[in-house]
Amino acid sequence: MTDFDLISAAERSLARCHSCGRVEPVDTGHCPRCHASLHLRKPDSLQRTVALTIGAVILYFPANLLPVLRVESTLSGTRQSTIISGVVQFWQDGDYPVALIIFIASVMIPVLKVVGILVLCLGARFGYWPHALTQLYRITEYIGRWSMVDVFVVAILVGVVQLGSVITINAGEGAFAFAGVVVLTMLASHSFDPRLIWDAAAKNHRRSGRRQEET
Repeated sequence: MTDFDLISAAERSLARCHSCGRVEPVDTGHCPRCHASLHLRKPDSLQRTVALTIGAVILYFPANLLPVLRVESTLSGTRQSTIISGVVQFWQDGDYPVALIIFIASVMIPVLKVVGILVLCLGARFGYWPHALTQLYRITEYIGRWSMVDVFVVAILVGVVQLGSVITINAGEGAFAFAGVVVLTMLASHSFDPRLIWDAAAKNHRRSGRRQEET
């Protein structure tokens, strides 16, 4: 007997409350413990996830093209820095660990997370590699929060480095766009229901079983 031969809770019309985790028949309508609405799966999970991911992709370009930090100084004038230019500057100054951390957290992780979410949506649609995609979901859910390191650095600099009329540091437009990318990808991964992967995989398994019986 395989995992797909077992009867799932959804097939028994049992729903797990998204708020408190209590399992009740979906016909109950509302959780008797916390009174939240009961659903077999998160409503419109794929549609919400894809929409939020598309929004993150749109914001990703201004987040990298617009300045995230603006330094105004009476001595050296105004300097603006994008994420990429900041990485290059740290690398040229010999601060290789800082450059790598910013590049990984602010450039690589958002891209990998968007790609990972899209792969998960395809898996939930076609039902391939459920075990591997479940692990991918856990990784995607975990690493997404670390993209906020760049936003935290800008917020700390803006709040701390204010030397009157000598030096003033302000957040640029790119910082707001990048924060939007991080928030949207976090919401996308939260709205995705990984159980859809196993639902699709079970349908594929049963479909292939019927084909073998017919042959």
